[in-house]
Amino acid sequence: MGLLSFIKESGEKLFGGTPAQAATPDAPSVEELNAKAAQAIEAYIAAQNLGVSDVQVTYDAAQGHVSVSGQAPTQTAKEKVTLCCGNVSSVTSVDNQMEVTDPEPEAQFHDVVRGDTLSAIAKKFYGDANKYPKIFEANQPMLSNPDKIYPGQKLRIPAL
Repeated sequence: MGLLSFIKESGEKLFGGTPAQAATPDAPSVEELNAKAAQAIEAYIAAQNLGVSDVQVTYDAAQGHVSVSGQAPTQTAKEKVTLCCGNVSSVTSVDNQMEVTDPEPEAQFHDVVRGDTLSAIAKKFYGDANKYPKIFEANQPMLSNPDKIYPGQKLRIPAL
C-alpha cells in the first residue's frame, strides 16, 4: 500500500487547539505534542474495533505525517487503519507498515469532492449507483451514515 496522501484541513478533529503555540517554560515540547497526537490516533483506531493488535503510531506535526505499525487480521482492517489515521485533521500522509495475517488484494481509494454521494461514487467505480452499500460497508465503522461523507475524506473502494 505504501504512502497515502490526505487533505490536511479535513477530517476528525482529534488534537484540539492549535499546534503552534507561543513557547513558555511550562509549554509542552514539540515531541510531547507529537506523542499526544499519536496517542489520540491510537485511541481512535482502538475505538473502531477493527481487530488489530500491537498498534504503534508516530506523528510528525511539521510534516503532517503518520506512521503506523502492528498486526492486522486482514488487508481490509489494515486499510481501515490507514483511513483512521489519514482522515484526521492536520494529517497529510500515512505510512502503514502493519503486517497482515490474511493477505488479500488491495482496495482502490477515492477522495470525496464537493457534490459526491456514495451512489455517484458507486456509479463511477462499479457502473451501478445501487452498489453504494458495498462502499458504505467497506468504510464502516468510520462512516455511520451513507449520507454523511465530506469533501476531502478518503474512502475505500473494494473490488466487487
